[in-house]
Amino acid sequence: MGNPKAFLTIPRKEAGYRPVHDRIHDFGEVEQTLNTRDRQEQASRCMDCGVPFCHWACPLGNKGPEWNDALYHGEWETAYKLLKKTNPFPEFTGRVCPALCEKACVLYLTTGEAVTNRENECAIAERAYLEGYVTIDSPKRNGKQVAVIGSGPAGLAAANSLNHMGYDVTVFEKNEAAGGLLRYGIPNFKLNKEIIDRRINVMEQEGVKFVYGQAIDDVTALAQQFAAVILATGTPTARDLQVPGRDLKGIHLALDLLGQQNRVLAGMEFKKEERVTAKGKDVLVIGGGDTGSDCIGTAHRQGCKSMTQIEIMPKPPVGHDTKSTWPNWPVILKTTSSHEEGCTRRWLLNTNRFIGNGHVKGVEVEGVIWEPNPDGGRPVMKLDGNKEIIKADLVLLAMGFLKPEHPEYPENVLLCGDAASGASLVVKAIASGLDAAKKVQTYLTQI
Repeated sequence: MGNPKAFLTIPRKEAGYRPVHDRIHDFGEVEQTLNTRDRQEQASRCMDCGVPFCHWACPLGNKGPEWNDALYHGEWETAYKLLKKTNPFPEFTGRVCPALCEKACVLYLTTGEAVTNRENECAIAERAYLEGYVTIDSPKRNGKQVAVIGSGPAGLAAANSLNHMGYDVTVFEKNEAAGGLLRYGIPNFKLNKEIIDRRINVMEQEGVKFVYGQAIDDVTALAQQFAAVILATGTPTARDLQVPGRDLKGIHLALDLLGQQNRVLAGMEFKKEERVTAKGKDVLVIGGGDTGSDCIGTAHRQGCKSMTQIEIMPKPPVGHDTKSTWPNWPVILKTTSSHEEGCTRRWLLNTNRFIGNGHVKGVEVEGVIWEPNPDGGRPVMKLDGNKEIIKADLVLLAMGFLKPEHPEYPENVLLCGDAASGASLVVKAIASGLDAAKKVQTYLTQI
C-alpha cells in the first residue's frame, strides 16, 4: 500500500448529485464525478485489510484493494485490467450497483464510512474508454456455436465470456435493442443508454452477433441448431394487485411507464392514448423498492402534480439497525436521488381498492399490523381498521416480479440470471451469466 494511514486522515467523499432544480428538467445522469485528485485520494482510503470482506460480499469477487491501490498511484490502466478480470461491465455496476462490497467494507463496519468502491469502479471504467484501455480482442474460434436468449446483464455477460472463449455466439433479443432491464427498466437519469450502446459496439466488433426483434418461442428447436443455448430471459411477469377497481384506467405496472419513457427518449413515438405520463397528475406509487424510486424520478421529470409512495412493510430504521448486523445486509432507510426530488413516503399501508368512474381517482388504503408468526417464518399481517383515501389519477404498481417457471429443457440448455433465480441485482445477474458460460464450456468439452 502506498498510504496505509489514509483511512485515518481522509474522510469519505462522494461525488453527489446534480442540484434538484437542475436535474428534474432532463433525463441526464444525476450523479456527478470527482476530479482526478479527489478520486485517487478516495482510493487511498482502502486499507488492504487482513481479511477484505469486500471480496466475499461482491458476487463477482471484485478485488477492490488491488485496483484501489493502482488507482491511488495513478495507474489507471493497471486498475482497469485488474477490474475487468472479474467484472466485464464495470461501467454498468459502477452506476447501478447497490455496492454490496461497501456494506462489507471494514471501514463501514467500524466507522460507517466505506471506501467509495462503486464510484471508483465507474471512474476507472470511464477512464479506460477515454484513454483507449478498452481494446478489441479477436478470439481464436473453436468452431462451435452457442445461442443466448435475452440480452440483459446476465445474457450479455454469458455472451461476452463465451465469445472470448472462442465460441461463435448469437444473442437473440425480442426487443429492438440490447440491454434488457438495463435499457427498458432503469431510467436514463441513472444509466445513460449510450453507455450500453458503447459496450454492445465493442462486443459486436469482437464477434458477438445480435439478432433483434426475434422472440424465441421454441427453445428446444433452437437447441437442436446450436451446440448449447443459454436462457437469460429475466423475469418478464410483474407482480400485479388484483383488488376491486383494478380495471380502471390510469393504473399501470411500473415498467409500462419506465420502458415507454426510455423508448420515447430513444426516438420512438406513441399515440396520445397509448402514452403513460404523469404530467399534471397526482401520482401514487405502490411499492417501496428501487423500481418504485425510479417511477418517482421519472414522474417528476414528466411534470407530475404530486407524488406519494406507499409500502406495506414497516419503515426501516434510520442509519443503523441492530437486528441486521454483519454479515447480513443492513436493513436501513434508503433515500434515493428521486426521493430527494420530492415525495410523501408512507409505510404500513395495504391497498384495499381503487376508486373511480372509468378512470382512477383515488385509492383506499388501510393500516397494517405485523405480528409474529406462532409457527415461525414470515410475520402475520393484520389490518387495523384505519382506512383512508389517497387522491391519485395515476397509480404505478412497483411490487416486484414473479419468479418464472420453466419446462424441462434439453441438457444443452442452461438458465442464468433472473430467469433462474427470480428478480435480483444487476451484479448478481452478471455473475450468474459468467457462471453459465463456464458451465457451457465444461459441458461442451466433455461431450
